[in-house]
Order: sequence, then structure tokens, then C-alpha cells
Amino acid sequence: MKAINLNEKYAEFKSQWHPHQIAVVDDMQVLLAKIQGEFVWHAHDQEDELFQVIKGTLYMQFRDKTVEINEGEIIVVPKGTEHNPMTKNGEEVQILLFEKCATAHTGTVTDAKTRTHYPKI
Repeated sequence: MKAINLNEKYAEFKSQWHPHQIAVVDDMQVLLAKIQGEFVWHAHDQEDELFQVIKGTLYMQFRDKTVEINEGEIIVVPKGTEHNPMTKNGEEVQILLFEKCATAHTGTVTDAKTRTHYPKI
């Protein structure tokens, strides 16, 4: 057991929209990602998903509204809820995700941004 320094972990990768696993808690994984621009509309039918903004501002689009999540804030997207994360004005945002290990990156949607493997760092 040792402390995990998020800033050091973020410095280990440059890729966007490609989560990296930093820990596993029972059947849940802790992921770090850098994002910029718009992702892809998708839902996770069986899993909730937690997003924490470490740096920047995340905009979580839902079909009926957009929620702004600022540094130090979290949002939980309930299972079955269609959503599309995005950033604005070219800002790169750093997020931490907490989700079940079995959660598919883009649910049942396949897109160029879809990842099936998260590197462990």
C-alpha cells in the first residue's frame, strides 16, 4: 500500500479520451483521463458512473439538459442514462472516473474513441 499521486499519474500519458487505471477497489476501478472536445452519446445499462473533475470544467450533456461540473466537483450518471461528456473552448480537462471493472467504455455504442483496454499506470 502506498499513496497515489494524481499529478504524477497524469504526467505519464498524453492521450485524450483514453482512460488509464490507477487502482481497483473490489469490483470497481479508478481511472484517470484527459479529455478535450466532445465524446460520444452513450449509456451504461447496468452500471452507474462517477466523474470527478480534477482540473478544468466538464460539461455533461444529457438529452434534456447540460450540467457544468467544476474542479473539485463530482457527478454520478445513473445506469441507463444517455450522456455525452464534453469540454469547451479547446480546454483539456482532467477527470477521475469510478466505475465497475465490467463497464464498457461507450456502452453498446462503437466509435473511433471507444477503448476496450485501459492501461494500468
